[in-house]
Amino acid sequence: MDSFSLSGQWWLEGDPAAHTEVGQPTEPARRTMLLEKCDEPLVSGLPHTVFSSSSSMSGSYSPGYAKTNKRGGAGGWSPSDSDHYQWLQVDFGNRKQISAIATQGRYSSSDWVTQYRMLYSDTGRNWKPYHQDGNIWAFPGNVNSDSVVRHELQHPVIARYVRIVPLDWNGEGHIGLRIEVYGCSYWADVINFDGHVVLPYRFRNKKMKTLKDVIALKFKTSESEGVILHGEGQQGDYITLELKRAKLVLSLNLGSNQLGPIYGHTSVTTGSLLDDHHWHSVVIERQGRSINLTLDRSLQHFRTNGEFDYLDLDYEITFGGIPFSGKPSSSSRKNFKGCMESINYNGINITDLARRKKLEPSNVGNLSFSCVEPYTVPVFFNATSYLEVPGRLNQDLFSVSFQFRTWNPNGLLLFSQFADNLGNVEIDLTESKVGVHINVTQTKMSQIDISSGTGLNDGQWHEVRFLAKENFAILTIDGDEASAVRTNSPLQVKTGEKYFFGGFLNQMNNSSHSVLQPSFQGCMQLIQVDDQLVNLYEVAQRKPGSFANVSIDMCAIIDRCVPNHCEHGGKCSQTWDSFKCTCDETGYSGATCHNSIYEPSCEAYKHLGQTSNYYWIDPDGSGPLGPLKVYCNMTEDKVWTIVSHDLQMQTTVVGYNPEKYSVTQLVYSASMDQISAITSSAEYCEQYVSYFCKMSRLLNTPDGSPYTWWVGKANEKHYYWGGSGPGIQKCACGIERNCTDPKYYCNCDADYKQWRKDAGFLSYKDHLPVSQVVVGDTDRQGSEAKLSVGPLRCQGDRNYWNAASFPNPSSYLHFSTFQGETSADISFYFKTLTPRGVFLENLGKTDFIKLELKSANEVSFSFDVGNGPVEIVVRSPSPLNDDQWHRVTAERNVKQASLQVDRLPQQIRKAPTEGHTRLELYSQLFVGGAGGQQGFLGCIRSLRMNGVTLDLEERAKVTSGFKSGCSGHCTSYGTNCENGGKCIEKYHGYSCDCTNTAYDGTFCNKDVGAFFEEGMWLRYNFQAPVVSARDSGSRAENSLEQQNSPPDLAQEEIRFSFSTTKAPCILLYVSSLTTDFLAVVVKPTGSLQIRYNLGGTKEPYNIDPDHRNMANGQPHSVNITRREKTIILKLDHYPALSYHLPSSSDTLFNSPKSLFLGKVIETGKIDQEIHKYNTPGFTGCLSRVQFNQIAPLKAALRQTNASAHVHIQGELVESNCGASPLTLSPMSSATDPWHLDHLDSASADFPYNPGQGQAIRNGVNRNSAIIGGVIAVVIFTILCTLVFLIRYMFRHKGTYHTNEAKGAESAESADAAIMNNDPNFTETIDESKKEWLI
Repeated sequence: MDSFSLSGQWWLEGDPAAHTEVGQPTEPARRTMLLEKCDEPLVSGLPHTVFSSSSSMSGSYSPGYAKTNKRGGAGGWSPSDSDHYQWLQVDFGNRKQISAIATQGRYSSSDWVTQYRMLYSDTGRNWKPYHQDGNIWAFPGNVNSDSVVRHELQHPVIARYVRIVPLDWNGEGHIGLRIEVYGCSYWADVINFDGHVVLPYRFRNKKMKTLKDVIALKFKTSESEGVILHGEGQQGDYITLELKRAKLVLSLNLGSNQLGPIYGHTSVTTGSLLDDHHWHSVVIERQGRSINLTLDRSLQHFRTNGEFDYLDLDYEITFGGIPFSGKPSSSSRKNFKGCMESINYNGINITDLARRKKLEPSNVGNLSFSCVEPYTVPVFFNATSYLEVPGRLNQDLFSVSFQFRTWNPNGLLLFSQFADNLGNVEIDLTESKVGVHINVTQTKMSQIDISSGTGLNDGQWHEVRFLAKENFAILTIDGDEASAVRTNSPLQVKTGEKYFFGGFLNQMNNSSHSVLQPSFQGCMQLIQVDDQLVNLYEVAQRKPGSFANVSIDMCAIIDRCVPNHCEHGGKCSQTWDSFKCTCDETGYSGATCHNSIYEPSCEAYKHLGQTSNYYWIDPDGSGPLGPLKVYCNMTEDKVWTIVSHDLQMQTTVVGYNPEKYSVTQLVYSASMDQISAITSSAEYCEQYVSYFCKMSRLLNTPDGSPYTWWVGKANEKHYYWGGSGPGIQKCACGIERNCTDPKYYCNCDADYKQWRKDAGFLSYKDHLPVSQVVVGDTDRQGSEAKLSVGPLRCQGDRNYWNAASFPNPSSYLHFSTFQGETSADISFYFKTLTPRGVFLENLGKTDFIKLELKSANEVSFSFDVGNGPVEIVVRSPSPLNDDQWHRVTAERNVKQASLQVDRLPQQIRKAPTEGHTRLELYSQLFVGGAGGQQGFLGCIRSLRMNGVTLDLEERAKVTSGFKSGCSGHCTSYGTNCENGGKCIEKYHGYSCDCTNTAYDGTFCNKDVGAFFEEGMWLRYNFQAPVVSARDSGSRAENSLEQQNSPPDLAQEEIRFSFSTTKAPCILLYVSSLTTDFLAVVVKPTGSLQIRYNLGGTKEPYNIDPDHRNMANGQPHSVNITRREKTIILKLDHYPALSYHLPSSSDTLFNSPKSLFLGKVIETGKIDQEIHKYNTPGFTGCLSRVQFNQIAPLKAALRQTNASAHVHIQGELVESNCGASPLTLSPMSSATDPWHLDHLDSASADFPYNPGQGQAIRNGVNRNSAIIGGVIAVVIFTILCTLVFLIRYMFRHKGTYHTNEAKGAESAESADAAIMNNDPNFTETIDESKKEWLI
């Protein structure tokens, strides 16, 4: 993490939590606070005259007695009426910095306030409510009349006036109040800008070139647009700070290159609703390209675009606008209108220079040094408000205008009844448009509807003007006369005496008219009725009109989307009371788009039962890195994560002159940060590199400077090649000492005129991936080079299996404090035998967060952010202390908290709409319980907090009494091993042993099958052959020496699958040393038959399950189980059928000798029926053949302990027999940001093809094989008859698959495959290739 020092303070780059402590101001006044504590009592010494109130019960209850711990008068202030319209106000005489407030009830009485709000102002007008945690804050008050309750402000405020508004009070008494306000004096120079004047600061040397800038100022304005400061240079550099739509925009350019790719423009937006005419503090701190932009207490860190670090400005920097220069940009932007103070530019006090007339303002406009206040008076409506103002009765012209701002799409703006019962007018906001509804009642009921505007609930001020007279009405929005809506419908107008804004009197709701919209929530100002501006101060005193639940001279609008709590690019939308996040197309979900919808790794997908495919993964979960698409190769015990790039295999390196190098840049399908997340959590990573050379030296070994190097992570250069390691300037042949020329450590360094190659795997994962390869020796005559870089391949996920065992309930691991102020997610796996224990806990002053197992069936998530403890409990129907892995996922954000255990329903608790939102923790994080609580006894694994995996293993290693890792994964995951596979425990996870099954694959669920051509057969001998010394070189037809008699069988279990189109045939036959046998055959009719002969009967016992044609080319499964005389047969998906051997039949299968597939070649007498079916033999597919614990096909196709028992006649071709493994559908190209199709067509130089999930060797890839097959078909079409052609195609469909697999097995190495595929090498085709490439 980089850090840099600005204005005497250290800012940590990229960590907003480190920038600003809660409760500390970010403005330059911070330095004053460091020197002098701002905590003086400001009220106790003030005279009575500076106190005022809404009312007083009597003189002895007047506001001047409202001082804490004073007993004057009646012992405090009490208003004449205890209602929500009362307030107490203090005028400090000048502006103060306020840091705390304290309240007390009226002395020795039952009168006290239990909840209140604090408003503040510079002028006694335009009040602003104190905000905290994104809400208008309600302070908790007193519980009796004498104790003082003090609250430190989360952030200090600067104001001359403070007003306390009681919200609630003791129900057995009245409002009673004494107060104290704490703070210190505050003074600053103020400059008033009238919207025309511009204040320039001219540089002494006419140019200013800075690496570091600190610009600080405060501003307040009621305008939503305006340039606050601007500077520019002739080289294209500029800096502009301006308001756009009441948001602050900083635009910066440290330099662009018009002839090159450098684009330096950077623009950042922060804040909202800055046109409230209240002070806002801005600090811009720049060190090179690193910027900290602080608005009020919100810090935003970013880096500028481009590559330049210096800001070059010419002549001047201006405040308040851009001086007119004739450029289009200068005239299109409005100047700032409002006030600024404490302007400081790189240590220069601009406001002081201006006050002392050391600066010359522009000739246009006036610059003054007192802040001019606006004449507008806002009024604030909540959901139960209305404002009644009088109108001029019986006028023929109905005219109203007003401005409003709101977040709600719907609400009633105005209602007025016409005189003489002529009807009424209603103006409302409907779906973000302003609509006018005129109900006309002269003759018959009719309604005139007009509407205008769009998106008017954006929080900005919008003006509505409506005018109606006889047979005419016009509605204008935001002064846009061109889009004004008119109507000439029949209409008679006579104005009424009352105009209701925002709502109605309650008794009016029962009248004849109906309200179309709910009450308005928002602000209004500049209300004009009958062309007269309404005096809202008079309305506040109820002289004309009335109101309910409105706040006059205050607009308490809050932008709940700034700062944006929607994470990962989620879109924030809001109403007056709440906000909502839309997470579509972000890859995240939840109330704040916090949770990734993808698994963190390929390892996690594997344990969900997924197979090899492309998947989206999110290595840091809810962290800042987005998801990325990778290929997950799950064909091996270890899961490989493959990240591709855009470099084609065997890319020709273009020659350059000696002064230049050939630079090959690799663009990956993921960012370097995302790839780093993969490599850091992986157990092993590798990347294949190869360099084909002809007179092109590579590393210039043994003593020269390398001609070629590659750049890895962190842009570091590396001078070793594939097969070697860091710090060793060698290639693979140099390590293995088998280079073409032993004097060199690389084949290419011998500088031969023939093609040579250096290749191998780079496997030091902290250096990977390869991002760039620089080649230097290609400029000589005859020099040629080809470069290949494979994809990055990583295996293992240390995070997924990172675990610790908690040996006793008093043991715990401790970590640094959890930082989850506004958004926190915690997930982990646990297993235990005990019914209770604390998983983890982190404490604050009063805040805390805790997860625990409360009972055998209950998991609890509890926390407190300052609003009181909250607990969420998930109850499981089955015990959780069953020594199985269970997953717990907990989340807490400003919207809600949730808890989920395994796949049980998620429990959700909504957060209160008002109150504290920040979780402030101070203690260490304790995992496993602490503080004398019932600790956890068992295992915790894969503990992730806000996307970061806590290294339990490493912490357990250095903590006495702990054991890193956990055993017993098979108790939870053993069921993933299918078809009889055995679960094997490993330190990190488990694996499935498929040895005693007829299946293969990670979970023993991949069929092992083979294609049998006509005449082929396989024999499995139940006894291993004994090979004589002279025949030790050959397995074929070795004599069997009987050692011990094979055991007799009282039961058999046979399972297999087959497909064929030819009948009759023998599928499976088991012979014996006696006359006993077992056969499964397909009869001439295509139906299946099972024949048993166990002795004791004259004829074999035949089972003919039905007459269904099984020789239809479709795969069929057969399961046969015999227990003594009971035989159970199950075909395909049909119900199992039970059969019984005759009573005279024996129950033992005596001395089994051999098992045959496809054909029976046995000495001795064979049953006549079997003999008839033996010719020409089985043609088709057999798969997953299993006889008890024996898998003969697998023994033939895989090297197992039973392989010596197998003899094959003919060429056995592996095939999946039409099985279709279940896979996830890949993403469509429309939603796929990375088109990785080139992986499927990678050349043979790439030894691992993710599209196939296996190695491609022999130098012949799939495409060339298909072309060869097509040529063969054409030739044989000419030479053969149609019948032989069909037979040939059917037969060689399997042969093609066989030779691809066989070739892969026979290749000496992947490098040999590459060399064979290169056109510069002589290609040697073995006999098996010739057979199918003719």
